[in-house]
Amino acid sequence: MANQFKFKNQKGIALVIVLLVLALLTAMVVEFSYRVYTGTNDLYNWRDSQRLSLLAKSGINLAVRYIKNLNDKFTDTVDMSFKEPSENFNGEIIIKIEDETGKINLNSLVYPDGRTINVTAYKSFQKLLELLSLDKTIADRVVDWIDIDTTPCVTGSENMTKNSILSSVDELLLINGINRSDYDKLSPYVTVYGTRDNLIININTAGEFVLMSLFDQGKGIFPVTKDKANILIQRRKAKSFETYHDFNLEAGTSFSANQITDKASIFSIHAIASNGNIKRIIDIVLNKDKGRIEYWREY
Repeated sequence: MANQFKFKNQKGIALVIVLLVLALLTAMVVEFSYRVYTGTNDLYNWRDSQRLSLLAKSGINLAVRYIKNLNDKFTDTVDMSFKEPSENFNGEIIIKIEDETGKINLNSLVYPDGRTINVTAYKSFQKLLELLSLDKTIADRVVDWIDIDTTPCVTGSENMTKNSILSSVDELLLINGINRSDYDKLSPYVTVYGTRDNLIININTAGEFVLMSLFDQGKGIFPVTKDKANILIQRRKAKSFETYHDFNLEAGTSFSANQITDKASIFSIHAIASNGNIKRIIDIVLNKDKGRIEYWREY
């Protein structure tokens, strides 16, 4: 009887062990299948990401060729898109080309000596801030970020400053007193490229707010009103301004060649290659006159 009870116990223990082994094997199979699935997905995603990177670079090359073939007059933002640009690719490439010379160069607020404020550029930037309903002391904060002295223009504006020029517009987010909302409003109208000796704006690409922000040294005023800015924009759509003299005649201003230009020279290119939920983006800034890339970012 004791032997029979012992035998039954052994059978029960063996069954439990078998069930435990089966459960363990099932878990291992599930884990292995999951790892194979995620690993395969990662591999496909990596492959697609590399393909999208190449396509985005192709978009950049296309935009560069387009810019090189341009005449001096560039009057508007260029948007291009290509669906299914290659075999076995169901995605899309989107390219955007902008003229950086049509924006206010933040680095021009302080002359190259690092100490002297460019009054014309400073006043123009303050006017832009006013038009965008932003705090005008942002201009002082940018000046303190760039200049090499340690005397604050406004409270806290010299805290953790760089004391050098901005390398990108995104750097505004590092400046004390400038938040994300300020940045989002301001970034479409400003750049960090171009000469620091003067604030030179391309009258053939500057938007309404930038045109209204131009300070006329000769008259000591901001002569371009909202209505006049829209008239000038419509005029250049029909025919671009050939010289700064043409603009002055049309606008009734007295801007010099050190303030406005009719030529585009520095371009930003934004290329997006996407396929489903996967995308690759490349941003570059091309200096056409110098024949070099000033900035490159891929993400």
